[in-house]
Amino acid sequence: MKLNNPYAHIGALSHSAKVRQFSQPQLLLWNSALAKTLGLNEDETTKAQLASGQSHSDAYALAYAGHQFGNYVPLLGDGRAHLLGAVTDSQGLSWDLQLKGSGATQFTRGGDGLCGIGPAVREFIMSEALAALKVPTTRCLSVTLSGETVMRQQPSAGAIVTRVASSHIRVGSFQFLAAQQDEQGLAQLVELTIKRHYPELAELNGDERLLALFGAVMDKQIELIVHWLRIGFIHGVMNTDNTLVSGETIDYGPCAMLNGFDFGRVFSSIDRTGRYAFGNQPQIASWNLARFAETLIDLFSLERDQAVAELTQVLGTFGDKFNAALKAMWLQKLGLLPEDGDAEALVDELLGMMQKQQLDYTNTFAALTDYSQQGTELPDHLVSALGDWLARWQAPVAGHKEQSVALMIAANPQVIPRNHRVEEVIADFERQGHSDKLAPLLAAIRNPYHLAPEHAYLQQPPEQGEDDSYQTFCGT
Repeated sequence: MKLNNPYAHIGALSHSAKVRQFSQPQLLLWNSALAKTLGLNEDETTKAQLASGQSHSDAYALAYAGHQFGNYVPLLGDGRAHLLGAVTDSQGLSWDLQLKGSGATQFTRGGDGLCGIGPAVREFIMSEALAALKVPTTRCLSVTLSGETVMRQQPSAGAIVTRVASSHIRVGSFQFLAAQQDEQGLAQLVELTIKRHYPELAELNGDERLLALFGAVMDKQIELIVHWLRIGFIHGVMNTDNTLVSGETIDYGPCAMLNGFDFGRVFSSIDRTGRYAFGNQPQIASWNLARFAETLIDLFSLERDQAVAELTQVLGTFGDKFNAALKAMWLQKLGLLPEDGDAEALVDELLGMMQKQQLDYTNTFAALTDYSQQGTELPDHLVSALGDWLARWQAPVAGHKEQSVALMIAANPQVIPRNHRVEEVIADFERQGHSDKLAPLLAAIRNPYHLAPEHAYLQQPPEQGEDDSYQTFCGT
């Protein structure tokens, strides 16, 4: 397999780093479908070597900065990750292969550079779920047991994740080079970003090119956050170093899924103020984009004040663009068209009732989809909760029934990776190194818009009150 380091020429962004040599690595999980997409068809021994980095001693750690919970840190970097390089698939697309939990680097900052089996399994499950839910995301090619014990809150089997991403270019990557006052490196990173993610901008030049890139990155962030809200995903740690300019989801440490509908829901143990709550994710995306804009200012030929004004003008369109995309998403989830009378009012009324009564987000929309598609009887609690809203919603829908049903089916998953089900699998792996619950969970979440009868149990939310005590952790 031919790999190259696409970041090698960009300032101090890439640093040589040796993958830790593990004595007895053992392949645990392998994503065959993803491997096929990448053109990887390896025997078991080679797969295990790839997934643990043992066949790639020459690797790289990437430097980046970042705002963590609003606080700027000028140097972070890959403290437990090694970039093996980029591979080109049969379509000519480049994909980064990166190991996590593969040992210390110069950016480890006193840690051990390792990863426990729990966070590794979580990333495998959650990234597969989001991919199937049609949400832009990094992917997990494999999870490998390192053969070592990792000490966290309690001893845990060590594991290595092989992550696949269209790139690892973060807002924090730009922040790092800006802090270094490396304008040449920034210009090179702009070119790499356009080459890998926005080739349609290649014909533009100068300031027009920079403004178009900023606008394109903003559009991708809007698309991503609307998808998160559509499926009830709470990222948990939307720092600028976890914001990819490609618009892909990255870092599945403290993420969680929404059960009872609540814009203020937080599960992350480190988010004590609710900064990254479910309903705050749009505002944080805008804030992160402002930090991205700051890194581009000195590349403009315009005077600094004028460059700031131009970027601010583009960022100023975030609200209208986001609200339009959000409105379209809510209408789709209810099978409504913009021209339907009172469509927005119906959405607002439903969300208000769901928030007040803590109705299950996924199951409510799944039940409404079944009701609209097949006339399936709604559960008694929904009939009681929604009252005459149901008849008022069905009135406009009846005028375009087939189109409405198609919209709802595409927008509303029947099954998601429920937090308590993911935790059950993780607990099994931590206790015994495997889980009989994983295969049915993966089968269901890989086809989330169609529920097989044998997977109906995965629709069940946790016991009442369980969400109140549930916490997720960063996994380091």
